[in-house]
Amino acid sequence: MVMKHIRLVFVLACLAALATMFISESSYWRSLSTHEELGATGAARMNISELQLSILTAMTAQRGYLLTGSQEYLQPYQQALEKVSESFRALDRYYAEKPEHREVLAKLHAAVDLELAELATTMRLRDDGQLEAVKTLILSNVKEEEVVELRRLGDQLLEHEMFNMVESRDSMYHTLLWHRLGVALFSAANLLALFIYMRQTGTFERKQEELRRMVQADRDRLESKVKQRTLELTELTHHLQTAREDERSRLARNLHDDLGALLTLAKLDAARVKSRLAGAPPETLELLAHLVETLNSSIALGRNIIENLRPSALGNLGLVAALEILAREFAEHSGIDVQCSLEPVELEATAELMVYRLVQEAITNIVKYAQASHVRVHLGTHDGQVVVSVRDDGVGFDTTVQARSAYGLLGMRFRIQAHGGTMTLQSTPGQGTLIQATLPPALPTKPPDVDLP
Repeated sequence: MVMKHIRLVFVLACLAALATMFISESSYWRSLSTHEELGATGAARMNISELQLSILTAMTAQRGYLLTGSQEYLQPYQQALEKVSESFRALDRYYAEKPEHREVLAKLHAAVDLELAELATTMRLRDDGQLEAVKTLILSNVKEEEVVELRRLGDQLLEHEMFNMVESRDSMYHTLLWHRLGVALFSAANLLALFIYMRQTGTFERKQEELRRMVQADRDRLESKVKQRTLELTELTHHLQTAREDERSRLARNLHDDLGALLTLAKLDAARVKSRLAGAPPETLELLAHLVETLNSSIALGRNIIENLRPSALGNLGLVAALEILAREFAEHSGIDVQCSLEPVELEATAELMVYRLVQEAITNIVKYAQASHVRVHLGTHDGQVVVSVRDDGVGFDTTVQARSAYGLLGMRFRIQAHGGTMTLQSTPGQGTLIQATLPPALPTKPPDVDLP
């Protein structure tokens, strides 16, 4: 809804801008046209005044020539005639598209031609020596009436041009006034559109902020749920692992106590039977020897199963010795060179078993996938934390790609997190793999209180 209003405000602002440009351009061209008309009107007024002045100059030069007969008056006279012709050519062009003034201009043409003809006639009479005829023409009232008519026609054209000039000036004033009003109106419209846009933008930003807070609240709630589920999953993993190890210990004890006792009794019975069959046929003795051998293999198999279920070396000899035995047996069975750097550390019994299982799972994966030739097992302390790592020089893998058989690594991570530790996995195709776990050390046990006598 907000975006719809913003688009509407944008469209209105564009329309207002276009309207302002239209008013400005139209006012400009109209003012330019009016200005040109004023210039043409001023030029016409100047030509009319120049025409009147040229006629007066010609009449003055004619009178001076008539009175003195001096040839110096002929040059101003000829110049005045040329200016009269120029003025009429300019006025003819100007009034060519103004039929309402063409009749007055024609009358002015006729009056000027008549006046110039009379001037030329008197000067020709003066040249012929007919002074009385010249005097009669000069003193006649017809001459004055013609001059009055010339002035009246010129003033009439000047009045028309003055009226046109006033009208054009008023038109320009009205154009400028409407331009100012239009610009003010559309400026107000633009300001209103800007106000609406800013208001809608503020509303949109507030809604965006509210939506961001809602999203952040949902994200925090989801993160809290994820942390809770992760904690529950970690606790469940720890519980399952503890239950699994307890079941393994129970099964190992049962195998050791029950199956071990039965196999030992069977071996002792076989030994007693062998002592009583000293004179038996060789076939019987061979069968009895095979039975004893089978019982020995079964006892060894039972011990191996019991050791895998619950490593006795871990409880009897400690973590370092158990890892050394595990590494040695792995090297013997796989043919891979194993180097150990093991230091005694302080860990709880459950954490020691978890570290043992971590190394056991790591070397199992090395046999399955790594194709390594060298393995290094490290156990020690760093910055007050217990660090255990297994590094190989195998084929490695891309850690950014989720492997389908990554449940073993995922189980390792959850087991370590259940004990308050962290696990890092570093691997690059062709450059081997490093699995490293960091665990907090075991808390020192508080010595028992001793009552002093």
